[in-house]
Parts: sequence; structure tokens; C-alpha cells
Amino acid sequence: MKALTVGGAMIDTIAVIADERIERMTMRNAETSFLLLEEGRKNEADDISTHCGGGAVNAAVAMARLGHDVAALIKLGQDARAETILSRLAEEGVSTRFALRDGRAPTGASVLVSAHDRNAAIFTFRGANTLLEPKDLKTDAFAVDVVYVSTLSNESADCFPMIIDRAKACGALVATNPGIRQLSARQSAFRETIAKIDILIVNRHEAGALVPWLVAQAGEGGRALEHRPDETLPDLARRGLVAGGFELSLAGFFDGLRTTGPRWVVVTDGRNGAYIGTPTGIIYCPAPTLTVAGTAGAGDAFGATFAASIAETASAEAAALAATANAASVIGHLDTQSGLLRKTDLEKSAATLRHKVKLLHWPI
Repeated sequence: MKALTVGGAMIDTIAVIADERIERMTMRNAETSFLLLEEGRKNEADDISTHCGGGAVNAAVAMARLGHDVAALIKLGQDARAETILSRLAEEGVSTRFALRDGRAPTGASVLVSAHDRNAAIFTFRGANTLLEPKDLKTDAFAVDVVYVSTLSNESADCFPMIIDRAKACGALVATNPGIRQLSARQSAFRETIAKIDILIVNRHEAGALVPWLVAQAGEGGRALEHRPDETLPDLARRGLVAGGFELSLAGFFDGLRTTGPRWVVVTDGRNGAYIGTPTGIIYCPAPTLTVAGTAGAGDAFGATFAASIAETASAEAAALAATANAASVIGHLDTQSGLLRKTDLEKSAATLRHKVKLLHWPI
């Protein structure tokens, strides 16, 4: 299978801080925590390491390890960071034919501070990731089976409609994992293109950005999930989504998006699992219990694996298990790529996971 990934390329610097060396404050009435750094103080780290990352790079490596013919359409600077990313992609067998260099800005970079539950705080410099332009979107790049569009930064997000149009014109399956900025400040570009998207992947926070729009279309509330009286609903399925002063049930969220175009809609909820809206209903796949080394890159692993599985005609249930297994493996490692599984290992991991977790199904 031939695939193209489009989006971010970064160099990640990860600092691991012992729990006792950095304070954490957790809000009592909100699902939010803060890491507190004392101003003017040097903090000891257990480890500081540098890795390649970014949504498009992570997705490309994930698909390449699954045996696919993958190219990455990314924007890099004229610097050493770019050389590191290009070398990394070459090592993984990812084509860099469409990797572009631009002297107007350095290659993107991030600093991750990992402590306590290892859900790292991230400082991001987007750099050249913001410089994607229409002239960079060569038609031959999109002559593939699946196009996976990760988060597009700032002005690059203006190319989103053209990227989707090029992919559909070439007959590709289109999967996208837009960032929160695309779904808020640049939502109009997303909305004008959504009918052409086959697979939409968002996390719980990103899903909330779509709630006001969906409520404006179909009204607030939404239908309740049909479930047995003795069935305990997972948190998001029970509470629904609340954003912008509006409330929408999980079923109402999927109902609203299904009428706009995507055949599959994925909402990931971290350690609480993932929900997949399909043409026939909603599937819930719990996340396995495991030791977390780092959460960065888990969403990219899930999205890329799910899209690749669907493109290979796997069922939504099988795709969800494979995606969950690959994301779980990534979480067991500090960086975003070391845990990405190769095809045989992923098949074994997904088969094991099938016996460990119970998938839930709710009809339309």
C-alpha cells in the first residue's frame, strides 16, 4: 500500500524530572494539572534526550514499520535539525522526495518536560512547519492509496482544503488528525472540506471545539446511547461533550459528524480509551492498563495505525484494536517512535489485546 503523510516535523528534546524535584498542582473541579517550575532555579533532570518527532514524521514511521510504501510531505529549515529528520526518515525507509527545505525559518522543535504521570508539558516552536504553500503540493505526491494529514501549523493550515482536494482527485482514502487551532481559529477551512474526509481523528479536547458548530446545525443535547440497564457506560459516553457553553451527547456528536461526510470518526480519550463512530454505530475500545513512560506520540500512533488498517480493508473493530495496541506500545517508551511496532509484532499485540479488553458496541 502506498501512503503519504502531510504535516509537522520536529526535533523533540525531552527532560525527565523526578517527581520530588518538580511540584504538580491539580485542579479539584477540572481535569487539569500544572507542573510548577521555580523561577531562577536550576532543576536537576534524571535524563535529557533528543529525538525526531512531529505528526507527519511519526505517522510516516508508523506506516513504514507496518510494511507500507510511505512518503512524507513536510517543511524543514536549512539547518542541522532538518538533516537529522531526513536521516531518520531514510533509516525507516520513508521517502523524502517531498520533504521541502525553506530558509525563511528553522526546522520546528519542541521541549517536553516529563514528570509525575508522564503526560509531558510541551513547549513548541513551529518554525518551518508554518510555511507550507500551495506550490508545495505537487500532484504526483497524492497518487497513493491513503493520505494522512496530521496537524497543520498556522498559515500551513490554509492549505488544508487544497490538500484534501488533491488527495480525493487522486482517489486516495483521506484521513486527518487536525489540531485544536485548525478546529477553532481556522474551522471554516475545515468545515468546507469535511465532506471529502473519510476518517476524522480527534482527541476529546479537539472534539469539544466542534460542539458549538454541531449544536448550531442540529440543536443541543442529542440522543442517549442505547445500552442495557446493567451496562456501566465509560466516562465520555456517560457525560458527553461540553464546550462553549453547549452540551452534546456522544451519540449526538457522532450523529452530527456522520451527516457531514466522514465514514469513520475517532475520538481518543487518553487512558480512558477511544470511541469510533462508524456507518452502523459506535464502538468503544478501552485502553489497557500499563506503565506510562511518556504519552507524546500516542495519538499519532493510534491515528496512523487506524487509517492504515482501514485502508487495508480491516473492520473498524480490528482497526481499533491494532491502533490501541500500537499506541500502548508507544506509551511504554519515552519518545514518540521507539515503541512503534512492526506488522508481525502488532498483529500479535492486537490479538493479545483482544482477550484483555472488552469492546462495546452501540447501534445508531
